[in-house]
Amino acid sequence: MDITSQGNTGWMLTATVAVTLMLPGLALYYGGLSRTKNILNTMMIVFSGFAVTAVLWVLYGFGLTLGDSVGSAGLIGDPTGLFGMQSLLGADTPAGAVPAILIAVFQLIFAGLTVGIIGGAVEGRMKFSTWLIFSGLWATLVYFPVAHWVFAFDSADGSTIGGWIANNLHAIDFAGGTAVHMNAGVAALVLAFFLGKRRDFPHVGRPGNLPIAIGGGGLLLVGWYGFNGGSSGGINESAGVAVTNTLIAACAGLLGWVVVERVLRKAATSLGAISGVLGGLVGITPAANSVSPVGAIIIGFLAGIVAFAALSLKERLGYDDALDAVAIHMFPGIFGTLAIGFLADPSSPAGATGIFFGGDWGLLGTQALAIVAVFVYTFVVTALISWLLKVTVGLRVDDGTEVTGLDTVLHAETAYDLDDVRS
Repeated sequence: MDITSQGNTGWMLTATVAVTLMLPGLALYYGGLSRTKNILNTMMIVFSGFAVTAVLWVLYGFGLTLGDSVGSAGLIGDPTGLFGMQSLLGADTPAGAVPAILIAVFQLIFAGLTVGIIGGAVEGRMKFSTWLIFSGLWATLVYFPVAHWVFAFDSADGSTIGGWIANNLHAIDFAGGTAVHMNAGVAALVLAFFLGKRRDFPHVGRPGNLPIAIGGGGLLLVGWYGFNGGSSGGINESAGVAVTNTLIAACAGLLGWVVVERVLRKAATSLGAISGVLGGLVGITPAANSVSPVGAIIIGFLAGIVAFAALSLKERLGYDDALDAVAIHMFPGIFGTLAIGFLADPSSPAGATGIFFGGDWGLLGTQALAIVAVFVYTFVVTALISWLLKVTVGLRVDDGTEVTGLDTVLHAETAYDLDDVRS
């Protein structure tokens, strides 16, 4: 392995470790937002969904996502030669490149986290066994194909066709605004509709442990450096720009949320602050290497406001997205993907030109088409999966389990030993 490959590999190993921190970060964030009686179940939802997806990724998901496209349309990869990722062991690494198996595990984490994000919609009412089945079906039928559209690229010699969004449509989604965040948010919306509202919605009580949730959000911020920075594939300008824009957008997202919250609700809350951080991070994810730092401020600030505004839709539209996966992920993901059409800076690594820099409306139209395609596909297929599970194994726990709490009934545990505290 030449020295350039060693440097790029070292960066990708670091990014992989960083992005793995997002797994406990997401579990802590969602767990802390859950009611006390469901904290452990919520954390189990995140970890178990990741585990199911990881196993399927090794068996065939890597091939479906990053394998050579079947046909010229770029709709799905070919898993046959990559079953079990066995062919990646001992494979030659071209000069300057990163070992394929490291790219595979990096992208594995993306897949598992996307499934975990959906779990924010189901707090306190979904059967754990059904969640495991849902995770496997959704990863196979929704995430792997959509991720292929976005993350699969032409080979170096142009002999193979990559995913249709990246290579045929030529839309920009650097690290997963559509494939990860919008994808998971749409699925969360559909699953929330099929599950129905919690018994006491909208008066469902307060989060069980806000400090844990805020700490989890902090871990997500750290992990996002790997999420966006690692999507550069090595040590290059894209990595530096992406990491810079990630931090700036997170800070701007916090300010966007708390300013609006202070004006409308007369209080700037800690939960609002960390929610704004996450909204800003989601918004910058697709645009991390295509906008300037000032563009990152604009996207982050407005994404925080977009996430705040989306909260009110739960009661208006009648869906119970318990931990706001839709508001925090779907809407900022859509916004950030569209914002590229306006704010793409030709001096950035992506080299695209948005409307504000003299570009035409073509890029914005391309971005919008990618959003519509992912939204429709994910909505329809997730609805079919949810309906099938509802009429067969059932989606929702019984009333007694919901009232008592899923931690005690499904996992025979409690998050806090209150008897021990009293003694």
